[in-house]
Amino acid sequence: MTAPETTTNGLASIPAQTGPRKVTPVRGEGEKETVREVAGAGEGGGGAEVGQRGAEASVVAGAGPVGRPGERATVRLRHDEPEEPPRYAPEWLRLREGADAAARAQDLLDPLRIRLANLPGHTGALAVHDLGCGTGSMSRWLAPRLDGPQHWVLHDRDPYLLHFAAVGSPRSAADGSNVTVETRRGDVARLTPDALAGASLVTASALLDVLTREEVVTLVDACAGAGCPALLTLSVAGRVELAPADPLDTEIAEAFNAHQRRAGLLGPDSVTVACEAFAARGAAVRVHTSPWRLGPEDSALIEQWLRGWVGAAVEQRPELRDRAERYLRDRLAACAAGELRVVVHHSDLLALPRPTGGAS
Repeated sequence: MTAPETTTNGLASIPAQTGPRKVTPVRGEGEKETVREVAGAGEGGGGAEVGQRGAEASVVAGAGPVGRPGERATVRLRHDEPEEPPRYAPEWLRLREGADAAARAQDLLDPLRIRLANLPGHTGALAVHDLGCGTGSMSRWLAPRLDGPQHWVLHDRDPYLLHFAAVGSPRSAADGSNVTVETRRGDVARLTPDALAGASLVTASALLDVLTREEVVTLVDACAGAGCPALLTLSVAGRVELAPADPLDTEIAEAFNAHQRRAGLLGPDSVTVACEAFAARGAAVRVHTSPWRLGPEDSALIEQWLRGWVGAAVEQRPELRDRAERYLRDRLAACAAGELRVVVHHSDLLALPRPTGGAS
């Protein structure tokens, strides 16, 4: 077993990630690989194909992707740059999937269903494009909540995660209709309307806050140009509540939020920017809260989230290190004792374009 790698902030570590010996074939942007039948569902679907991947990059457990020092953590892929290792640990994505599913705003589903049922010129399966799909948790949550046949197009920069997304994809809609999947590898921050041609719906989860203003506008332009609704969930809202409270809570939260906004990333401002951009293009926009509400039964998730949350704060403000180490130690002890509760606030956004009477 390869020794664990330690993150640059020194506060958290995670063992080297395992990966598939055979990755689901993935094509470049504009090409396709369709998966019509999936042998098994869920994150464990890789079965015997999963082997040791090696410690190619360190990961802050609980805070998503972390690259080399000074590198911008996004889901970008530049085709003219050398191949980069994955930055999201599938173990982390699997750990948070239950909390994500419980948090997503159910109140946005009815207006979405009404719009999808009345898409102009729609025939055949709904075409759903999931941007920055990770291991495919959004498709597993949403596909069984929508009626009718569906074809999901899963976009991500990481072929390793696309493997898990394809293997763990849902097979049935709410009414038992067939669900098929294809994977596309590419840069979701440079989408064009052509890339979404024929889309009935665009979805994403925990994506907007790792984009810049320009990238969010590009994404909105692509959705508006394709004339399709967009359901963008679980963007960080910049607010965290911990009970019992600690005097350092606010300082850690402010440093973490500053870390989220580094290098031009939007972080907690992303939903506001996206709402303004969609509204400027004539879309009706609804926003709903989608908080994680974590208690003793979520101790594994709280532990990993804490390590990443505090680690990012210290990376942003190194002068916090000594106090943060004490804080993290005490918080982890409370978590292990079942005495810690955490609310991590997010926002879900549904954008419905103005009906045009043309094809979606």
